[in-house]
Amino acid sequence: MVNGAVPRFWREIPQRYNLIGNQCGVCKKIFFPPRESCPECRRKSIGKMKDIKLSGKGKLVTYSIIHAAPKNFEGQIPYPIGIIELDEGPRLTAQIVDCKIDDIKIGMKLESTFRKIQQDGYIGAIYYGYKFKPLEDKK
Repeated sequence: MVNGAVPRFWREIPQRYNLIGNQCGVCKKIFFPPRESCPECRRKSIGKMKDIKLSGKGKLVTYSIIHAAPKNFEGQIPYPIGIIELDEGPRLTAQIVDCKIDDIKIGMKLESTFRKIQQDGYIGAIYYGYKFKPLEDKK
């Protein structure tokens, strides 16, 4: 890819930036990332999958603390990665931020936040996406 095309490529992925999933028009099940067809309804769902903006709110199902990071993430260790079940039903994997590791608990309420994921030192591209933080209790 040409240097200027890389940031454009990432900007055009709605799932990463806007948590866009889709919903089967037949059974109403919601998916993330979006699918071409529903695995339950199969052919009946073709052409009936509708985009849906997900709330970005959910609860922590399980998590792990990463101590041996992959290349380009070594400076972040230790960091928590969790499986979050969104209020709409789909589950996704994301880093948990803005809280101490000792404060992370299964079942805790989380919300998505837009953050820097990594930077490509070779071409200078900065990649952004969703991470999850504790949901603030608004009383």
